[in-house]
Amino acid sequence: PSTPGLSVAPTGYGPGRGQKGSICMDMNLVVLTGTLATAPELRQFESGARLLRLLVTVRQDEPRKRVDVVPVTLWDPPAELVSEDLERGRRVMVVGAAQRRFWEAKEGRKNRVEIVADHVSPRPLDADPPESGEKSDS
Repeated sequence: PSTPGLSVAPTGYGPGRGQKGSICMDMNLVVLTGTLATAPELRQFESGARLLRLLVTVRQDEPRKRVDVVPVTLWDPPAELVSEDLERGRRVMVVGAAQRRFWEAKEGRKNRVEIVADHVSPRPLDADPPESGEKSDS
């Protein structure tokens, strides 16, 4: 018997080490679209590596109507290229993985979850749609 929405790996695969019907491997994949809350911050380290930091606001639909601010980081090689195309208020799409980061502060040990991006791009539907009855260029 199978459960709708539950994926099982064939025998010999997955974290169940070959147990029949073991559940597939865990996956850490985040895809979000939102608006840049601040201007992108590009940092270059002595090693030459570049890091792009973004804050992306993501609006929740009814009934909560809340806005989440999600920190995003993107490392080289695309960090510098992406930074040139983005500015505060721009709609973006982010694909990456969630990662918890820890650091020491005066108040003690701090942590936060951020998205370590593999891909950041201006959102494809950034332009306003044509008015009804108006012809598009495509």
